[in-house]
Amino acid sequence: MPANESAPSAKKKGRRARLIVLLLVLALLAGVGYGAYWSVDGVRASYPQTTGTIQLKGLAGQVEVKRDANGIPQLYADTDEDLFRAQGFVHAQDRFWEMDVRRHMTSGRLSEMFGSGQVETDAFLRTLGWRRVAEAEYRTKLSLQTKKYLQAYADGVNAWLKGRSGKDLSVEHQALKLSDDYRPEEWTPVDSVAWLKAMAWDLRGNMQDEIDRSLMTSRLSKEQIDQLYPAYPFDRNRPIVEGGGIDSGTEKYDPKGGSGSGSDPSGNGLSGASQGLHSQLAALQNTLDTIPAILGPNGSGIGSNSWVVSGKHTVTGKPLLANDPHLAPQLPSVWYQMGLHCRTVSASCQYDVAGFTFSGMPGVVIGHNQDIAWGMTNLGADVTDLYLEQVKPDGYVLDGRTEPFVTREEVIKVAGGASKKITVRTTNNGPLISDRSDELATVGERAPVAASAPDRGNGYGIALRWTALDPGKSMDAVFRLDRAKDFTEFRAAARDFEVPSQNLIYADNKGDNGNIGYQAPGRIPVRGTGDGRMPAPGWDSKYAWKKYIPQDELPWDLNPKRGYIVTANQAVIRSGEGRYPYTLTTDWGYGARSQRINDLIEAKLKDNGKISTDDMRAMQTDNSSEIATLLTPILAKLPIKDPDVREAQKLLEGWNYTQEPDSAAAAYFNAVWRNILKLAFGDKLPKELRVEGSCLNVRADTSGPADDLAETVRECGERSEDSAQPDGGDRWFEVVRKLSKDEKSAWWQTPGTRLDPATTSRDELFARAMKDARWELTAKLGKDVGTWSWGRLHRLTLKNQTIGTDGPGFMQWLLNRGPWNLGGGEATVNATGWNAAAGYGVTWVPSMRMVVNLKDLDKSRWINLTGASGHTYNSHYTDQTDLWAKGELLDWAFGKDAVEKATKDTLVLKP
Repeated sequence: MPANESAPSAKKKGRRARLIVLLLVLALLAGVGYGAYWSVDGVRASYPQTTGTIQLKGLAGQVEVKRDANGIPQLYADTDEDLFRAQGFVHAQDRFWEMDVRRHMTSGRLSEMFGSGQVETDAFLRTLGWRRVAEAEYRTKLSLQTKKYLQAYADGVNAWLKGRSGKDLSVEHQALKLSDDYRPEEWTPVDSVAWLKAMAWDLRGNMQDEIDRSLMTSRLSKEQIDQLYPAYPFDRNRPIVEGGGIDSGTEKYDPKGGSGSGSDPSGNGLSGASQGLHSQLAALQNTLDTIPAILGPNGSGIGSNSWVVSGKHTVTGKPLLANDPHLAPQLPSVWYQMGLHCRTVSASCQYDVAGFTFSGMPGVVIGHNQDIAWGMTNLGADVTDLYLEQVKPDGYVLDGRTEPFVTREEVIKVAGGASKKITVRTTNNGPLISDRSDELATVGERAPVAASAPDRGNGYGIALRWTALDPGKSMDAVFRLDRAKDFTEFRAAARDFEVPSQNLIYADNKGDNGNIGYQAPGRIPVRGTGDGRMPAPGWDSKYAWKKYIPQDELPWDLNPKRGYIVTANQAVIRSGEGRYPYTLTTDWGYGARSQRINDLIEAKLKDNGKISTDDMRAMQTDNSSEIATLLTPILAKLPIKDPDVREAQKLLEGWNYTQEPDSAAAAYFNAVWRNILKLAFGDKLPKELRVEGSCLNVRADTSGPADDLAETVRECGERSEDSAQPDGGDRWFEVVRKLSKDEKSAWWQTPGTRLDPATTSRDELFARAMKDARWELTAKLGKDVGTWSWGRLHRLTLKNQTIGTDGPGFMQWLLNRGPWNLGGGEATVNATGWNAAAGYGVTWVPSMRMVVNLKDLDKSRWINLTGASGHTYNSHYTDQTDLWAKGELLDWAFGKDAVEKATKDTLVLKP
């Protein structure tokens, strides 16, 4: 077994020591007297120059940087390379700390910045090899043109970086410089490419579900697990693409043709081998919990809303397109608003595009150019598989023979400490991620497998197969999207968008009413044996991936008859006989948000109604709760005798199921929902899925919650707050919807306690949940229900992604902002998500919102979660957040005249 020389005992010690040093440094910044003056100078030293002239080496001509009242820049140049060189310079001006941390994370080098506390994280990321894959992409896959753009962008970043250190970079860099004399190295093109790997990791599909189902086998039967993962409700929640099928002539999928009734994909069940991995997977989960989730917790909350309405149904007569990706709240926002404009579009200067960018990466990711607009949501395709590997001293077993590992050595440099060396081993299925933990090294020692499985020896390892670990061309796709002029060019660009697999929606301004469309891109595997729902036996090549779905056969649509397209992480298409021939995944989102958007659009179009830009904005902030619509009528009618609980119950009478920040009813309902989930499901799950610190008495045989306290052991949850179950997402909506019809289901049965009798039916469990919720909110919000509000429970605090999340109180005060009391909720269109297993705090948000008006692009609207600046106390640090919280949007100038009118500061970059 390879050595992993990072000592777990040193993790907290090293992190604590480094944070103490940082605290002392930042305390100096906040001193009094002369120190107070130095504090202002230290904070402002890194603020960007936004007026005047700066010489930028390598430019062919002048570039203008025009910023509006919110500091949002619009760049004007005469060549493509000048445009991207200036983009790198401006990104670095506002966001270099964010960029620097991202590149250290993607390359597994956080320990170089933050010390020994990050060694385990770096070791896992080095094992995945994101940086190595990005290097291979840059060398062998990307076009020469893309490489030129990436180099120009890097040159722009480095031009800003030259001669700067410490406080000239950021407050955070000043802290690192004073504590360890940290100096950032030059930016490289691969630093930009590697960011796409982090994006793909957080949007990787059903890996979490695969782990969770495996862990459930230690306590639940296959039938029970299936009840907790019900089939997608096609009869109630529309997929993205409706219709289409197998063309009888070509025998290939045709979105406009085909016939047949279709059926729900049900998978092929769990093979004996893939049932073999159970509770030891908790070790893998613990490792995953330490990996920075740049975009958000990988679960039911990760997703987005996007929809587009044909000009036939809009007030303007041209399409309207809306998008709001749901990602982790962080400060600064993951997005950066920007316009990239060629003064004259030509062969040498091809771009006139604006939208949302990633700092550290050239181009616009989501937005519009002068001809088309596009948005993205997570498709959720199953692009990861875990493989159980039989490990031998000299290799791993495959089809009865021993194959040698492919190995490499990695050296992790540690700020303030000795370097650590690890060995990475790779099988035919991917890197052996079980090598990255002492616990994972023993995975499989007790895992039951089928009789046909090979001898376990010293235990099975776990390998990861993931599409993003193969070099691809997604960076090419970004530039092709930015300059696409019609649906054909849009689809051609989508072919290169291999990872992460996203739903792409489209609109253009061609013809009388414009066009709307959809494309599902991505590198999506076709499996041999198995369906990807559970870990597979790596020793059997029948379970290996056979090929990828041909790009021409991925689902798409153009101008559907209904006149609009909605994507919100629901099923893309209905598979089955005579219908779509491939399985994209069996773990879709369940369509609560998407169907609500469908219903809102249909309501507006009734009686030939038309939809406006403001209608699209209002839909984005819809706070209606689907699960409240289902359960509130039941809860309101329960016979409640306790006068205090009855007082709370009355809040539900006449409630319209919307979760406004000032709603007492929403606060009480969500507390009841949280307690229903805990009683019916949470207390029956194994400890590896329950939230850390959640303790209960279980029978000594661990088969379930105890009803005889004399025969119990105390068992506490082990899962992080971000990924604990039951999280209350729309999968749980569907679970409870189905089970609510069976009032005597075993899930409603709970053991008694010293204070509460056992429950034997749905209504008894609901009544107990109402009682528990009443006293939970009394403790949190006070006894007077008239003072309750959902916003007081459901709060957003924006945190700096590094020091602001794991530092002493003073650091957090310096860098973080909030809280904001929010409306919305889990699986709501206004998706301010929260994990019901952990509490009510906001864990993911609409990270930005936009509505593009294809009739008049200057009447489009947008908003970011925070602001353009990543510099604390800059006026644009969080200047958009109050508006964002209210559901308001900013004007989005695009045309030259509109930009000029909105401009407050102009900076000229000259050769």
